[in-house]
Amino acid sequence: MRRRSAAARPDRREAILLAAEKLFATHGYHAVSIRQIAEEAGVPLALVGYHYGQKHELFHSIFEHWSHSIEERLVALRQVDAAPPGRAALTRIIEAFTGPVIRLRASAEGEYYALLVARELYHATPETDRVLRAYFDPMAHAFIDALHRQLPHTSRGQVAWCYQFSLGALLHHLSDVRIERLSNHECHPVDSAGSQMLVRFIVGGIESALALPPPRSRSTRPLAKTSSRAVDTVPRRSA
Repeated sequence: MRRRSAAARPDRREAILLAAEKLFATHGYHAVSIRQIAEEAGVPLALVGYHYGQKHELFHSIFEHWSHSIEERLVALRQVDAAPPGRAALTRIIEAFTGPVIRLRASAEGEYYALLVARELYHATPETDRVLRAYFDPMAHAFIDALHRQLPHTSRGQVAWCYQFSLGALLHHLSDVRIERLSNHECHPVDSAGSQMLVRFIVGGIESALALPPPRSRSTRPLAKTSSRAVDTVPRRSA
């Protein structure tokens, strides 16, 4: 069941927040006016400013309201710290990074917030920069730290790039609806199979980008040795 419209809710302060969340996610922060938010919420225009101040303060309040979703991701991340390094731990880190927000995207309550994160935080504006610094940068550092502990042979800069590439894949997955058309309606944007593939895609991408050795199967046999004569026939590259 879809969540009720903001106007149908008795709490007018909450109605304003939900209306702003929906309109910002659907149309973008700069395309939405305070008057439109008041109309969507079914409240007098002056009440928006009374409860939340200016538009940028209302925008910030949305992320404060959902800050518990960031804490959920950090809790899942902390549970991986004791795990020994390896692909399983790396996978759990990426699951902690993607899982909570993907579940929000698939829920009636968190759908618009997840879309807002995916669509608005891409844009470099003073409003989004304040939100990123206050809420998402601390979380990003925590995940980069965790990845770096799992990948001690790499530099922090390399791991930070991997985090950014992973974030790009996640944000696209949150906002994409094109997959349904491209798959001839075989796939749906919130399919759990797609979310599982995203985790494997990110883990595989990190392993490939950082030249990690692939996990060996128990049935894998060692490769036959190449004769020195055969090696001598292969042109050597300079390092």
